[in-house]
Amino acid sequence: MRRNQRAVVEDDAQIDLTPMLDVVFIMLIFFIVTASFIKEAGVEVNRPEASTAQPKENVNILVAITATNEIWMDKRRIDPSAVRANIERLHAENPKGAVVIQADNESNTETVAGVLDAAREAGVYDVSLATDDK
Repeated sequence: MRRNQRAVVEDDAQIDLTPMLDVVFIMLIFFIVTASFIKEAGVEVNRPEASTAQPKENVNILVAITATNEIWMDKRRIDPSAVRANIERLHAENPKGAVVIQADNESNTETVAGVLDAAREAGVYDVSLATDDK
């Protein structure tokens, strides 16, 4: 009879891993939600060089202007009249984010100024122009 009681006690001595798995799963969800992902404008541009270029933190809104004055955001081409609405939408997702304009060397100043005005009309005053280091 003692032998059967000992076998029952050994079976009940296992560690329950369910609470630990719950904690790991919650931590995984937390890290996925709080991670900031790098957003790309969608096209490569030849940026001008500047000797005073500085790295920028909290960049969440990238606007690329190609050599043919096409405006790209979130990997898609944007009509110039829709730039403000897109910046407002992206700024609503992350209010602390800044706007960086990646203008090609061959792009018109008029297009760059239009994007800059659209960003300010959208309520974003932290706007920078992307350059390459000399």
